[in-house]
Amino acid sequence: MYLSVFHLKKWKTTINPLLFCVCCACPLPSDSPKVRVTPAGPLRVRVGEPVALECHATGRPRPSVTWQRHGTQLVTTKTEDTSTLKVAAVSSEDAGVYVCQAQNTEGVAEVKVEVIVEGGATAPKATVSMAEVTAVEGHTITMQCQATGSPLPVVSWSKLRAPLPWQHTVEGGVLTLTSVGRQDSGQYICNATNTHGYSQAYTQLEVDSPPYTTSLPDQVRLRPGDTLRLQCLAHGSHPITFRWTRVGRAGMPAGAETIKDGQLLIGQVKLIDSGTYKCVATNHVGSSEALAKVTVKGEL
Repeated sequence: MYLSVFHLKKWKTTINPLLFCVCCACPLPSDSPKVRVTPAGPLRVRVGEPVALECHATGRPRPSVTWQRHGTQLVTTKTEDTSTLKVAAVSSEDAGVYVCQAQNTEGVAEVKVEVIVEGGATAPKATVSMAEVTAVEGHTITMQCQATGSPLPVVSWSKLRAPLPWQHTVEGGVLTLTSVGRQDSGQYICNATNTHGYSQAYTQLEVDSPPYTTSLPDQVRLRPGDTLRLQCLAHGSHPITFRWTRVGRAGMPAGAETIKDGQLLIGQVKLIDSGTYKCVATNHVGSSEALAKVTVKGEL
C-alpha cells in the first residue's frame, strides 16, 4: 500500500491546510461465514430411500465447508460454495444429527440437520390369510402369505415332513396347488426371512374326496339256512354313511339287518333271497355304490 499527500492551497479557510490520505491499494473487506442447508431439518425418510443434503456457505475469504457426524468428517461432493452429502439408500444406522461447518479466517459457522429414518430394520413377521383350508379333490386352491420387516423379507413355502406337490406355483407370496388330491392334505408353512431373522406362519389343508366303495365279497353262493354277511367298504372323507338295498325289489328280505359300519347280515337265507344287493356310501362330498351278487341254491 502507498500514500499520496496533497497540499490544498486554494481553499479559503481559517483553518490550517489539510493533508488528505488517499488509499490507492486497499484490501477487500472480510466477512465471517454464513451457512444454509437444503433441505432444512428435521428430514424424515424411509429405509431404502436416497438422501442428499446440500450445504451452501458464503463469506470472505471463501470458507472451507465440511459435513460431520459424531465429530467425524464425512465424504462429500463439492463445488465452489456448496458441499453435498449423499446417501444412496438410508438404513436405520443413518439416523441422527448431521453438522455442516463453514470456516475461514474470520470465524466458524455451522448448521445442524436431523435425519429421522422411519421403518427401521426389523425382524420379519409372517401371516397367512387362512389358518385352515378345506378343498374338494380335483379343485385348485391358493394360500396367501404376507410378510413385514425391514429389509423386506423373502417369502417361500414348504410342507411339513413332505415336499410340496409337484403341481404347484409360488408367486408374490401366493402358493397355488392345482388339482389337489387327498395326499396333498397336511400343514403348509410360509417362511419369511431377512437379515434380522425369520418367521413362520401355518395353513392346514384338508382335501375332501367322495367315497370309493367296494363290497366284500362281491359274489357269494349259499345254501338255504346259511347266514349272509356282506361288508361294504369305502375310502373317502369321513363321516361316511352306508345304505343297503336290493336291486329290482321294493324292500329287503325279512330279517335283514344293516350294521352301522356297512355290514349287511341276513340269518338263515331262503331261496327267494337270491339277487343283487347294492351298497351306497355317502359323505358330504358325494356318493358311490358297489354291487354284490347273492345266489342261494340247494335244499335245507
